[in-house]
Amino acid sequence: MMTQQSSVDSTLVLVQLGGVRSGWKGGRRNGKSSLRQSRSSVKSESTPFTRAHRQDSSVLRQLLHIQVVKMALVAEFLGQLTLTAGSDEPKYPTVLPAMDFDPEKDAARIETAIKTKGVDEQTIIDVLTKRTYSQRREIAFSYEKRAKKDMISALKGALSGPLESVILGLMKSTSQYDASEIRVSIKGLGTDEETLIEILCSRSNSELQEIKQVYKDLFKKDLDKDVAGDTSGNFAKLLLALVEAKRDEPSSVVDYEKIDDDARGLYDAGVKIRGTDVATWISIMTERSVPHLQRVFQRYKSYSPYDMQESIMKEVKGDLQKSFLALVQCFENKQLYFANRLHDAMKSKGAREKVVTRVVVSRCEVDLKKICSEYKAQHGQSLQKTIMEHTKGDYQKVLLGLCGPEE
Repeated sequence: MMTQQSSVDSTLVLVQLGGVRSGWKGGRRNGKSSLRQSRSSVKSESTPFTRAHRQDSSVLRQLLHIQVVKMALVAEFLGQLTLTAGSDEPKYPTVLPAMDFDPEKDAARIETAIKTKGVDEQTIIDVLTKRTYSQRREIAFSYEKRAKKDMISALKGALSGPLESVILGLMKSTSQYDASEIRVSIKGLGTDEETLIEILCSRSNSELQEIKQVYKDLFKKDLDKDVAGDTSGNFAKLLLALVEAKRDEPSSVVDYEKIDDDARGLYDAGVKIRGTDVATWISIMTERSVPHLQRVFQRYKSYSPYDMQESIMKEVKGDLQKSFLALVQCFENKQLYFANRLHDAMKSKGAREKVVTRVVVSRCEVDLKKICSEYKAQHGQSLQKTIMEHTKGDYQKVLLGLCGPEE
């Protein structure tokens, strides 16, 4: 993986290339000046040998120019790789930016599809599942200019059922979608703990920070206060600790002493004693970096007869147990966690559409490609095939459009 030093190095390459190019051009200018000063004498002495020499020099200059351009392109490419590597987590999206993107053309297609008698759902699916969120926003802007109405409202009026849920979800950014799902889960009577657990236990520090800001912007409320008002006990304490987003960032330095201390701390706070010191578990699991915790769970096995997930099953119950399990599963393999969520939602006849929709929509521009790979490796058939077995109609088509072809 590229480091910050790599970024500096590639910048230096570009600076050095600029210096080489400007120096070379300057040399050419100086050379031209000298040539002008002595042109009369050189001209009188021109021979086949000197003409050939000048031709060779011209060829050499062209080759040097090509080489400098190639090096600049390589440096620019390395810079792009550094930007990707420096992002919060690796991306494995199934939805990529459309090539030859024309928002006005797409807006016209959407407008025609909505106006068609009975609505042309297939065109809406084909367009919006093959464009990224930023491209969908451009389409919506172009649509409003030509139709003089809001595209999201038009889609809401034209569509219904689970297809509507997916398409409207796609018109939100990932953080807007997460914030909206959390809001729905705690609004009104009762709380959808499953949604809270899935989102808050699987998002990174930066994702949680963005969700909090978007939540505040959209609903004029503080996420932590809403979570505290709709949950209680240790479950509330765990979720609020996650919302604080105080997890350490990964470090290149492995602190083996701290790994051992945390492994022993988890054991001493749980399996070793009667009852469970939940506060210690919350502290360690919400504040330590993911790579650190992965090593902690390996070390934990040298103290406990049970692995971390088995210990959680023995020590705590209910929503607290589900939350700790979700955290550990995400630490160990986040894409496998989501693959299992999808499998559990489509085990019996039909599908738990809310779960399937949420996972596919929220992960299609993040890591759905890798989720598909983990699904096939773990469950023996592709996610696409499972979707075909447990869903139907336009809902099936839109899900398959977001998952992409089988690999």
